[in-house]
Amino acid sequence: MLLVTPVDDLRAAFSFSERPNLPARWNVAPTQDVPVIRRAEDGNHLALLRWGLVPSWAADPSVGARMINARGESVAGKPAFRDAFRKRRCLVPLDGFYEWAAEGRRKQGYVIRRRDRSPFALAGLWERWRGPKGGPPLAEPLETMTIVTTGANAALAPLHDRMPVVLDRSDWDLWLDPQAPLPVLERMLRPAPDDLLDLQPVGPRVNNVRNDDPSCLDPPPDMRSPDDAAPTLF
Repeated sequence: MLLVTPVDDLRAAFSFSERPNLPARWNVAPTQDVPVIRRAEDGNHLALLRWGLVPSWAADPSVGARMINARGESVAGKPAFRDAFRKRRCLVPLDGFYEWAAEGRRKQGYVIRRRDRSPFALAGLWERWRGPKGGPPLAEPLETMTIVTTGANAALAPLHDRMPVVLDRSDWDLWLDPQAPLPVLERMLRPAPDDLLDLQPVGPRVNNVRNDDPSCLDPPPDMRSPDDAAPTLF
């Protein structure tokens, strides 16, 4: 995941009240903390939640590593996600996300962004885990999130048969509204328009989560022009 838009611009777009020190991130990975927008009685708030939802009834938080995504087709009924879908929805702001496609013996990474390069929002769910049932409650509850997915649109289908749900800006408030009818929410869980996003190949640095800098967006070495070559150091 990619999020490099300045905080003030994010505040203007998502109307949250916090003024966090939110550094640019070029390679956010599952199990790391992810900024999300949640709704409270006094408006929208930004919070950092761990990517990988841990249901409130889970015996162990490690289950979150297997719940980084929630299928939109079953999210309303699956026990791990249904309560969060009804009561704890969030927006996941970002500038882009990554996907990989098999090309011969290797996997080629792509960055997917809006064509106009503006930030957008994915449909997310969040949960609060207070510790295993029957045990002492945690001093500080663990808050986690997941991203809702749907079938890929025509632009992304060559890479993968799934994609995250990209919410239309006109639907952001409704997605956060605790009183929104569930059938209306379910209709939002659809592929993005084919012409909304574009994809560009990136080099192998994005394959390592320890790399988190602008070079994650560099094109593959075999696609760079001579002018892009790094200078020789003597």
